[in-house]
Amino acid sequence: MGKNLEITEKLEKYINNFSLKLNPIQQEIIDYNNTLGDIKRMQIATSQCHFLHLIIKTSNIKNVLEIGTFTGLSALSIALALPDDGKLTALDKDKETNKMAVSFFKKANLDNKIQTIVRPALNSLEELKDQKFDMVFIDADKMNYKEYYERSLSLLNKDGLIIVDNILWHGEVADENNLDKFTVNIRDFNTHVANDKRVEQIIVPLGDGMTVCRVL
Repeated sequence: MGKNLEITEKLEKYINNFSLKLNPIQQEIIDYNNTLGDIKRMQIATSQCHFLHLIIKTSNIKNVLEIGTFTGLSALSIALALPDDGKLTALDKDKETNKMAVSFFKKANLDNKIQTIVRPALNSLEELKDQKFDMVFIDADKMNYKEYYERSLSLLNKDGLIIVDNILWHGEVADENNLDKFTVNIRDFNTHVANDKRVEQIIVPLGDGMTVCRVL
C-alpha cells in the first residue's frame, strides 16, 4: 500500500510554487493573521483555500453557508470561486474579527457576494432553517460541531456538501489516551459522521484535516 508523504515546510513551499496562486487579498489576510499570535491557528491552510476553490468550481456550487469566519480567509476563498450570481452567507459571533473580515471582502470587491451575520451561529441557523444551500463549511467552536452538522443537513440540497475543518485536531484524535474534552468531542463527532447513513464521507488530510460529506 502506498504511504502518504510527510509534508515538511520545504515540501509545502514547493507545492505552493506549483499550485494555484493566492489572490493578493488572500495573502494580505494571511499576513495580517501572522501578527495575531497564537490565535492565527484559527485560519485555514493555503492547501485548504485551494481545495475549497476546486470543489466549488467543479461542483456547480452557487449558494454556500459558512459557520465560523474569523478574519475571512476561508470566506474570501469561497467567494472568489463562486460564479457571478453566487452567494455566501457567513456566520460568526465575534464583532471585532468580523469587522476585519468585512474590510478584506470590500478590498477584494467581493462584499456584494458575501452576507455576514454576527451572532451565535445556533441562533442564526434557526433563522435560516427555510433556506437551502449547495455547500456548508463548518469551522467554528468545536463543542457544537455535532449540532452544526445536524442543522446543516436540513439546509442542504440533494447531493449538497458539508465540509468540516479540524477533524484531525493536530493528530490528537488518534491518541486514545488523550482525554482532553476537545479531543474527545472531535473523536465522538468523527464517529457520528462515519456511522451516518444519510451521507457518504471521506477525510482529507489537508491542514488540520477536513471531512467532506455528500448528502445522499
